Amino acid sequence: MLVNILLLCAGLAVLVFSADKFVYGASAFARNLGLPPMLIGLTIVAMGSSAPEMFVAATASMDGMNDTAIGNVLGSNIANITLILGLTALLGAISVSSKTLKREIPLMLAATVLAGYLIHDGILARYEGVILLMAFLSVMGWFIYQAMNNKEADIMGEEMDAEIPKDVPTTRAIMWIVIGMVLLPLSAGWMVDGAVGIAKIYGLSDLVIGLTIIAVGTSLPELAACIAGVLKKEDDLAIGNIVGSNLFNILAVLAIPGLISPGTVDASAIDRDFYMVLATSIALAVLVLSSGAKQQLTRWHGILLLLTFIAYQYVVFTAH
Repeated sequence: MLVNILLLCAGLAVLVFSADKFVYGASAFARNLGLPPMLIGLTIVAMGSSAPEMFVAATASMDGMNDTAIGNVLGSNIANITLILGLTALLGAISVSSKTLKREIPLMLAATVLAGYLIHDGILARYEGVILLMAFLSVMGWFIYQAMNNKEADIMGEEMDAEIPKDVPTTRAIMWIVIGMVLLPLSAGWMVDGAVGIAKIYGLSDLVIGLTIIAVGTSLPELAACIAGVLKKEDDLAIGNIVGSNLFNILAVLAIPGLISPGTVDASAIDRDFYMVLATSIALAVLVLSSGAKQQLTRWHGILLLLTFIAYQYVVFTAH
């Protein structure tokens, strides 16, 4: 038991560290190439925040643990909105004014509906993994087009510009990219091994361990980014991190088990957990897009989101 806990904790710590350094190096390298800050933020930074989920999903899928990989995606998206945004909103009201973000949220909802349609029959086939991957590449293409051609000023672009590292030597940026790429799969393996060991001791299913311990662990980079964003008064960037991560998770990360190890999907993931992802995504859209003139998440919203997270965790564990 102690070995499994140490593996899980070490894997989680190194996973968070390596994801952060990978994003640091990749975004600094992209800035040195002269790419626009909005493009860097919408692609490299957003992908980097989902890197833990990507490598955990790949590791679990190669081990034949599809339910852990799928549970990680669904659980991470639920945790991002209920736990991460809930905790962040407790620090103070989060205002939303970015037009880019308001276009990104409907995309997240559309991606969630697409994923639900593909898995509703209880099977995630390889061709469905290809569909998700193609949808992801299409979204990336749209982001790139918008960032390169939209000259209209956007508050989120200004916030991204402030966060992307400046004056980092290219050699150092590349060094951190390489270190991140080496440590990410290694730490993901440790984390999955530790979580599986704990799950076996307590009799938890692969799905439950993916929905809970692994999902919360891989969402920690979003928690750090959101809290830092709000403390720096970069509210749009904080919510943008959540929306971008959820969009990438549901398309790019969910495609991984379909491509590597296609097969059946646990019925609970379809009948319970997917609908929780859909409900929380719709709730976020309503709160952000229909919250009146101020368009902000308040502390009361944060409390409601946290209570939702606690209730969901209770349901998952008691239903097991």
